[in-house]
Amino acid sequence: MRTLATRFAGIDGMIRLLALFIGLAVVVAAPFAIWGEHTDRLWSTAALVETAGDSLAYAWLIIIALLVVDLLIPVPNTAVIAAGGILYGPLLGGAVATVGLVMAGLVGYGASRRFGRPVARWLIGEDGVEEGERLFANSGGWLVAASRWLPILPEVISCMAGLARMPFHRFVLAMLSGVIPLAFAFATAGYYGADRPLLTLVLAALLPLPVWYVIRSLQARATP
Repeated sequence: MRTLATRFAGIDGMIRLLALFIGLAVVVAAPFAIWGEHTDRLWSTAALVETAGDSLAYAWLIIIALLVVDLLIPVPNTAVIAAGGILYGPLLGGAVATVGLVMAGLVGYGASRRFGRPVARWLIGEDGVEEGERLFANSGGWLVAASRWLPILPEVISCMAGLARMPFHRFVLAMLSGVIPLAFAFATAGYYGADRPLLTLVLAALLPLPVWYVIRSLQARATP
């Protein structure tokens, strides 16, 4: 009887967790639905290069700032990263984009871990919070690594990881597994004027998972 009750509690917690995920996704997606078309024009690759082309000493700050504020307002990340590649080349441009994307992930993770826990308990109850902890303890690294190339999901998953108190070092390593391929793939595409956006997207989407697998394997071998 107790086992059955525990199982039903787990199912209820998962439903509550899913509701929180959908709610966060709606909140993050709302600015895209309202202002997305305008910001796509405002911060397109060509517009960014034209605006920042004469200020290379400071353009990297603009790129990082845009990638970070994507947590709050709709910013076309891939266009910003491609502009960094055009301005600074694939290596430095990719490095600048990596810094911006990592900072965005850390802000979402840190703010949710520090301030979001009471709100999550109020919205989905202790069962939902515990279910989130179990999910991110078992599969959090895969979720974080695989979500980086998708719209909206990186912000949502970063916040969920913070709410679930996913270990900080694991979150950072998983995030880097997804961020680095994304940053350097689109910076390279911008620099060389790649006319194969689908190939760039496929590389950014598929590389994070084997990278995270290698990191996990190395960590497992290093653990006595």
